[in-house]
Amino acid sequence: MKYFIVFIALSFQLAFSQEEVKHEVYFDTDKYNIPETEHSRLLLFLSKIESMDIEKISIYGFCDDRGSDNYNLVLSQQRANSIKDVFSSNEFDESKITNVDGKGEILVNIVHEENLNKIRGLNRKVEIIVMHHNPPRPKEKKPEKQSTAELLKGDLKEGDKIQLENILFRTGYSYLVKDSKKTLDNIAKILAERKDVYFTIEGHVCCTPGTRDAIDRRTKKRNLSLARARYVYDYLVKKGVNRSRMKYVGHRRKFPLGGEPEFDRRVEILVTRIDKTASN
Repeated sequence: MKYFIVFIALSFQLAFSQEEVKHEVYFDTDKYNIPETEHSRLLLFLSKIESMDIEKISIYGFCDDRGSDNYNLVLSQQRANSIKDVFSSNEFDESKITNVDGKGEILVNIVHEENLNKIRGLNRKVEIIVMHHNPPRPKEKKPEKQSTAELLKGDLKEGDKIQLENILFRTGYSYLVKDSKKTLDNIAKILAERKDVYFTIEGHVCCTPGTRDAIDRRTKKRNLSLARARYVYDYLVKKGVNRSRMKYVGHRRKFPLGGEPEFDRRVEILVTRIDKTASN
């Protein structure tokens, strides 16, 4: 009896340590391309869950009762795949997506509705289920050896690459998270004073398939790594760093760090020249 009570207590604790969030995306007849309005709703949903400590994401595609079983299975899988592509293009960690399944046809009488066309419309969908921890668990922070400021003040040489620590971006955007601006102000001050350093600002993204770039949710263009580098470039110019000493590039997802996804949403500085004649 004692063990049974312990089991119940553990089950109760586990049940309340996780929460489930759902979202549905609806499709046109015989289509697996996401309609524009549904795509906008999906991006709003991504903004809602991006700060959650996500345990897993399940994506299930469905069709209405028209079409053969094989046709519906293929179409429902294509719909599920199109949703997964949006997650990947918006920097969500693919390892969290545990299921991407086409379920084929679902019953037309699952809702209380007499209009058959409306029922079919509700069945042409993808269901997204996000399991997340509540309250969120603290994420591991990358250990720091020397701070970015210390490295920039030190003895630099051509070819040195410095990751801008604590310069973190919002998922899917080239905007910095709030706490990062103060850090970038300090970096800008150092670089404005170090007139001997010429450098390239390199932008990176996380979680996209292969080496693809991510989509900038603000502009809808697949150039987010470049947009992040440009953001830092423009910021440094405003803070007094001479633009003639800087260039910027986007490296897509060519150089992942292999740790927490947030650290791949990063910008680095590559020293391209040290002008020994310049006075600091």
